[in-house]
This record gives sequence, structure tokens and C-alpha cells, in this order.
Amino acid sequence: MSTLDWLNSEAFTAFGQHIKWSDMIGNTIGLIALALGWRRSLWTWPAQFLSGVILFVAFAAGQLSGSAGKQVVVMLVAAWGWAQWHRGRQQAQDGGLAVRFAAWRERGVLAGAAAVGTVAVALLFTAYPALSWDPWPDAYIFVGTVVAMYAQSRGMVEFWFAWLLVDLVGVPLNFANGYAFSGFVYVIYGALVLWGMRDWWLRSRTAPAPALEGATA
Repeated sequence: MSTLDWLNSEAFTAFGQHIKWSDMIGNTIGLIALALGWRRSLWTWPAQFLSGVILFVAFAAGQLSGSAGKQVVVMLVAAWGWAQWHRGRQQAQDGGLAVRFAAWRERGVLAGAAAVGTVAVALLFTAYPALSWDPWPDAYIFVGTVVAMYAQSRGMVEFWFAWLLVDLVGVPLNFANGYAFSGFVYVIYGALVLWGMRDWWLRSRTAPAPALEGATA
């Protein structure tokens, strides 16, 4: 059995749901990445990249092109986010990531990009049904993830809100498409997101900050 075959094989069954190795391992690493992001650790980006690689294998095998494509974007944004935080860390006096709330104009741009991007990607998936079994929710998750990761790379507190909105659709979509472990993990994501949101919110109020100043190792 090849590595790819093993990753896409069943690990175990829980509550009548078949859990795949790729689904379980990729999402576990994703949880670690989210926790590292909450701690403002530079290593959140390599963890997100690795999670993206493994989940790409999982979703590609299940013909969920939107979710698989999302993982490609996750990998690209993770590489870019690493560069952003690494450069900021070199410039910061204390080596810490300065977080902030986005300006209203930035919020408008993020919301507009999310809306337009979701419609565009959903229409693409609808025009080419082979790309996705669930065009609109798949497009919503794809674009929402991009917006959330961009906001994270810029040190915006709003990135946590974006993740919450992605989770609201991600949980039922993953259960419906047979990725039960992803569904369970999205529930845990929700709890971690609320915790991380509180931490970043408090930090943004105690120290005014520019867009990005750095990250801890």
C-alpha cells in the first residue's frame, strides 16, 4: 500500500462515521496551527502548510474540488504569512506580534471580497459540476478561508470572526460529505476561535498597533 492509499484509507469508525487517516491527521495538525496562531507563534504557518498538504490529499480523493482547492490557497497564504510575520519579527523591538482591529474601510474590503469571491467561485463550480458536489457552501468555505488567513497575516482581530463564519458552514458540510473527523474538529475550532478572539481582542485594547510588527517563535 502506498502512502497516498494509506492516507485515504479508513482509520476507524466512530458513531457510525468512517474516519480516514488523512482527515484525522490533517485536521489534528490544523488544530495545532490554530492554537499556535492564538499564541502568536511564527510556527502557526508551517503547521498550516503541512495541514493543507494532507487535507488536499483527503479532499481531492473525495472529489471535493472546492475544499481541495482551498487547501492549495491555505498553503500559498501560509508561505506568505510566514514571510510577513518573520519580517515583522525582525523589525519589532520586543519580537511580538502586534494585533489590532481593522479600520472600517478594511472591513468593507474584506466583506466585499468575501461576497464577490464566493459568488464568482460558486458560479464556476456550478458551471463545471465535476469541480464540486456542493457549489455554494464549498465556494463559501474556500473564499472565507482565504479572507480569514489574509486577515490573520495582517494581525487583524477580525480574522477570528471570519473563522467563526467559516465554521458555521464547514461543520454540516463535512458531516454531509463523509468527513466526520473534519466535522468534529470544526466544533473544536469554534471553541478555540472564541478563546483566541478574546485574547487578541484584549491585546488590541491594551496596546495600539500598526498593521503588523512581528511574531514570537
